[in-house]
Amino acid sequence: MSKKPDTDVNRIPEAYRPTAEEAFAANEGRVRKSDNEKGGSKRNLQYPEAPEALPVAVVDNHTHLDFLDGTVKVSAAEALATAASVGVKGLIQVGCDVPSSEFAVQLANEYSNILAAVAIHPNDAARLAESNDLRSAIERIEALAQDPRVRALGETGLDYFRTAEDGRDAQELSFREHLRIAVDHGKAVQIHDRDAHEDVVRILKSSPTPDKVVFHCFSGDQELAQICNDNGWYMSFSGTVTFKNSHALREALQVADPKLLLVETDAPFLTPHPFRGRPNASYMIPYTTRFMAQALKQDLADFCAQIDSNTREVYGEF
Repeated sequence: MSKKPDTDVNRIPEAYRPTAEEAFAANEGRVRKSDNEKGGSKRNLQYPEAPEALPVAVVDNHTHLDFLDGTVKVSAAEALATAASVGVKGLIQVGCDVPSSEFAVQLANEYSNILAAVAIHPNDAARLAESNDLRSAIERIEALAQDPRVRALGETGLDYFRTAEDGRDAQELSFREHLRIAVDHGKAVQIHDRDAHEDVVRILKSSPTPDKVVFHCFSGDQELAQICNDNGWYMSFSGTVTFKNSHALREALQVADPKLLLVETDAPFLTPHPFRGRPNASYMIPYTTRFMAQALKQDLADFCAQIDSNTREVYGEF
């Protein structure tokens, strides 16, 4: 088993740096226990060291600034400044329910380098359907979607990992409604697809769809990548592509049309190798971007320029 890298606390971005007490605990080989982790397992909650800056700035296509992982709370201004220092010039703040979607719109109107995506997450759709609140939630999402700083409906889609079969009809209804809203208001759509590739494709092919469709945190194989190529659907890769066991993802990356590639963190989740399990943030994008460029044997600056161009094609200018 490979040893996790030691962390030089002084190389953690200042806004993400732990307190002296936390740093001491980490240096002594003790890791803090996450308050929201099940099973009593422990993990290192220190943010990783800052990567080398990218030669051409890109955008974090999907992140959640309102989700806290660990003990360090970072403001949007601090997150943006830290990201910019390593060549991440902006981000898409993504909603999962009404409150987080409202927060996304608020941030996008406060900061010129943040755009918003709004939606009801498929797992939330199933829960809201049980309480007969799904319709009103979708209506609120449609109202938010009309803000010019909202450029996508997301994250919406299907999740068969956390939602049982009796919740799937509600997920499909919600997904189709989000697609309708995206079409009606000229927005892109960010898809959450977990263990549901076949049905996601079925619904996309049987519904009116917006011009720009993004598979957030792409989790498919070569077959799904080719389907995306054939339909002009974008594939957004996260830190999962760097995981040692993600062979199918790396094979999909090789198949993907470069003009359909995006990069994201899904922060604070899915931190790239070799920091897997640690908190994630937009400043970590260079680790995943470099990995992708190397895997594709592309010049890093050219690859970043392509990613930036693709992002503007989907979301427009900031």
